[in-house]
Amino acid sequence: MFAYIIWDVNPEIFSIGSFSIRWYGLLFASGFLIGQRIMAYIFQKEGVKESFLDSLLLTMVISTVVGARLGHFLFYEPEVFFKNPLQIITPPFAGLASHGATIGILLGLYFYARTKKMSFLWVVDRIVITVALGGCFIRLGNLMNSEIVGKVTDVPWAFVFTRNFEFTQYPRHPAQLYEAIACIVLCFLLFWLWTKKKSQTPQGLLLGIFLLWVFGLRFVIEFFKENQVAFENDLTYNMGQILSIPAVLLGFLFLGIAWKNRDKKQVVFTENPTEEANRIQSSVTHS
Repeated sequence: MFAYIIWDVNPEIFSIGSFSIRWYGLLFASGFLIGQRIMAYIFQKEGVKESFLDSLLLTMVISTVVGARLGHFLFYEPEVFFKNPLQIITPPFAGLASHGATIGILLGLYFYARTKKMSFLWVVDRIVITVALGGCFIRLGNLMNSEIVGKVTDVPWAFVFTRNFEFTQYPRHPAQLYEAIACIVLCFLLFWLWTKKKSQTPQGLLLGIFLLWVFGLRFVIEFFKENQVAFENDLTYNMGQILSIPAVLLGFLFLGIAWKNRDKKQVVFTENPTEEANRIQSSVTHS
């Protein structure tokens, strides 16, 4: 077996002048596009009209990007808000925080659900299937960028990131792959659980599992990563671990809500403003 793997992948797929297509951007966009098709399948199976998908996709894109961007500067570089706030909204948009993205998505879907007169938990329980897939793609994008590298190790699957000049000297844990694998396994698990219950899925169950899995494993995997910013070197636990603790607790809360809802009739629409909505909800209830 090889002592380590040389990782020398160009983050750019191709470039024309100053314009370039990067693996990270392609994978990031693919998460949304494939996720939309998964949600289209779920909507079709549960009798929800597909026209709701366009606004759902827009909500997810805006909520994810804005939440991740603001979260990065709030949690890792708060001084930028005072020294150079324009950096937050100007290219190349380096710096996205998954904890911020999670907060942004939950807030965005809350307003989406209110606008559509839908159950917030019904929407979130299904969207986390696609978010898990998107998380896998984003971590693969980090791998293609040779960023968010792991600590030095002698395991046989260690990577040497030749394009990361700060950490190029020694073999390291491919921490990006650890999280990518965790996310794709979660995606399949959540999708399987949904196929077993569909409209009868206890509301809050899939969201609770998502939060516990993603951020519970995130807490563990952070032990294998290099710190992202200098101030974390003075902390017992890094920022990713600190932020994961309330997310895990929130996961337990939603599992408790799911347990209380296990025998209740699950609904898509919280109100029935039209005959069409009544028909849709009736078809879902009896599916």
